[in-house]
Amino acid sequence: MATLRTLRNRTATAASHLLTRFHDWSIFFPDHQLSNTITRRSLQTLAYEEIQSSPEKPYARTAFVLHGLLGTGRNWRSFSRSLASTLSKSSPSEWRMVLVDLRNHGKSAEIEGFDPPHDIMNAAKDLANLVKHKGWAWPDVVIGHSMGGKVALQFAQSCVASDYGENVAIPKQLWVLDSVPGEVKTENSDGEVEKVLQTLQSLPSSLPSRRWLVNHMMELGFSKSLSEWIGSNLKKSGEQETWAFNLEGAIQMFNSYREMSYWSLLEQPPKGMEIAIVRADKSDRWDPDVVKQLESLSSREGDGSEGRFLVHILRNSGHWVHVDNPKGLVEIVAPKIISLQ
Repeated sequence: MATLRTLRNRTATAASHLLTRFHDWSIFFPDHQLSNTITRRSLQTLAYEEIQSSPEKPYARTAFVLHGLLGTGRNWRSFSRSLASTLSKSSPSEWRMVLVDLRNHGKSAEIEGFDPPHDIMNAAKDLANLVKHKGWAWPDVVIGHSMGGKVALQFAQSCVASDYGENVAIPKQLWVLDSVPGEVKTENSDGEVEKVLQTLQSLPSSLPSRRWLVNHMMELGFSKSLSEWIGSNLKKSGEQETWAFNLEGAIQMFNSYREMSYWSLLEQPPKGMEIAIVRADKSDRWDPDVVKQLESLSSREGDGSEGRFLVHILRNSGHWVHVDNPKGLVEIVAPKIISLQ
């Protein structure tokens, strides 16, 4: 699920020359302004942030980056900057990273108009609506972590089925980061995420302070790192603190995440698409039978009539791949993206 630990997002240094644009929902400022330009829009499309390595170059290709449960796009800034910088050194095309806040999360939680059901299918449809509203080309690559991995799989599946229209281009690459592609059964889970969500439901909507929440969570037996991560999801509201996510909507999305299965997509990847699952070697999310099934699918010899399915192992990492081993993750992802040239 989403990162349940403190994520300290590194600030870009002057040497990196990285362009970052934040996008919200009311008044519009032109995209060609300098870094940290804020674009606000009136329609109910997802909040997002753009990262490019070279502000002076028009982007030619786009990668969407999708966070997990209770996360936000900003959790992926550091990784996305590193990936964009790496691609700029080896790729003839300028890449743009679009870090999306999924419905009920981050800045998107402040936007009204995302109708229920709050499930994986609608979360994926939100991405399509964003592309259409902005008049963008369809993303070349979609990268999703945990719950965001299943949103990526659903987005790809719906693109293939022309659910978003006849003129949709399917992603050339799909990266599913430490996300189980099938149903997530309760008996195969340690129940930590469920306990966290139940605890958050028991709390009032307004809390006295972040420190109070962290101490309260630790008193209930949660680890310090997890408690601090939960505390990082608060925002100031007058003298009190409130959640930066829509808790009930996020819980519905989590339930949908557990129920959805995309094995059929992995078994028959559409022609022209490469689907890669990155499994962290120290992650606790993987049942041995699922790992065996993944290995069997990835070892099949194709006849060229379908796309490709690959499995990568990220060493020295738990579930929070972008925090535990971001360098190793870039080293896995970047060469494959460059190969699209």
